[in-house]
Amino acid sequence: MDLTSPTLLDEVKVVLVDTLGIADRAASIDATTELLGSLPELDSMAVLELVAALEQRFAIAVDDDDVTAEVFETLGSLTAFVAAKRS
Repeated sequence: MDLTSPTLLDEVKVVLVDTLGIADRAASIDATTELLGSLPELDSMAVLELVAALEQRFAIAVDDDDVTAEVFETLGSLTAFVAAKRS
């Protein structure tokens, strides 16, 4: 199974959209969508909320050192991070 399959991407997208309250823009978000610096809703507090939501949804543990700009660069990079944490 491809850990970055569309299903996992879609699941991470749902968590992102729900956490940030951006359902009105969900259709335009894909794997290449830039997150940090491009979504005004994704501020430092929202990053913490998103990490907590991802931990709960995917039963993963995210260390403080894991929270980097590279991880939150795009939806695809965030999905790859979740996939790596799940394996």
